[in-house]
This record gives sequence, C-alpha cells and structure tokens, in this order.
Amino acid sequence: MARPEKETAVAEIAEILKDATSVFVTDYKGLSVERITDLRSKCRESKVSYMVVKNTLARIAAKEAGFDEMVDYLKGPSAIAFSYDDPSAPARIISEFAKKDKDNLPEIKMTIFEGQFYGPEKVEHIASLPTKTELISMLLGGFNAPLQGFVGTLHGLLSKTVRTLAAIQEKKETEA
Repeated sequence: MARPEKETAVAEIAEILKDATSVFVTDYKGLSVERITDLRSKCRESKVSYMVVKNTLARIAAKEAGFDEMVDYLKGPSAIAFSYDDPSAPARIISEFAKKDKDNLPEIKMTIFEGQFYGPEKVEHIASLPTKTELISMLLGGFNAPLQGFVGTLHGLLSKTVRTLAAIQEKKETEA
C-alpha cells in the first residue's frame, strides 16, 4: 500500500475509534469468506459496519485516538465491528453469530464502549444490554404503570359511588 493510502486508512480507523459509540475488535481466523459475508450482511441489517484492518495501521490509529491499551490486542487477523447508533448492537450480532458457529467464531478480543476500553471479559455483559428501542419501551412502560394505577383507583371510586347511589335510590323506592 502506498504511503498516502496508509495515512488515509489510519485516519479513517482513528476517526472510527473516536466517533463510534462502540468498537469491537474481533479475530476472524477460521471463518470462510462465505461466513464473513454472512456476518457482514447481518451487521448491515442493524446499521453496524464490519471491516478487516491491518494490525500495523490499527495500532497507529489506536495511539492517535488515545487508546494505547488497545495495541496489545491487535495481534493475529483482526477486524473491527462498529456502530454509531446502538452501542451494544455489534456485541449482540457477533455473539449470536458466534453461538451459531461450531467453533464459536469470530472471537471478540476487546471493545471500546461509549469511549471506555474493556477487555473480552465485558463482552457478554454488553451483548446482554437491551436495545435502544427496548429501553424506550421500558421507560414508557414505567411512566404508564402509575397512570394506569391512578385510572384504576378512580374507576373503583366512581363505581363504588354509583353503586352506593343506586342502593340509596332502591332503598327510597322500596320505602315509598
């Protein structure tokens, strides 16, 4: 690769590391081209990008982006999965994809999640996080529950009042 192309690649990777909500570095060794293509298509469906990177260029980009601890994990074949929207989406997609593979590939080496560096031990926890849509629906459900309780209480009070008035009316009719 000519020097200007390498500088462009380093700048692109550094920008991804700085701007993406999450970046996951994976080892794709052992995956066939067909399986990687399948993984990329699953990633695209969730607005996640998956690209193979040269470790040398990725190391330089990591230092430029301020993630020096990432350098130790850039050994062997490496690819990065990143998202600008849902930070846990790459972890979910890669974890689900790996569970379907008999060799449990690709393996996630490390992650930069919401600007924080984490080793592979945090990946399962991140993959189990709910999606943005699920979080919004949980929040709205939390807002809705007290309102439903209040409406139920009001309905009960009104029903009791109506039944009491009906009983009073019935008693007066029988007395008259």
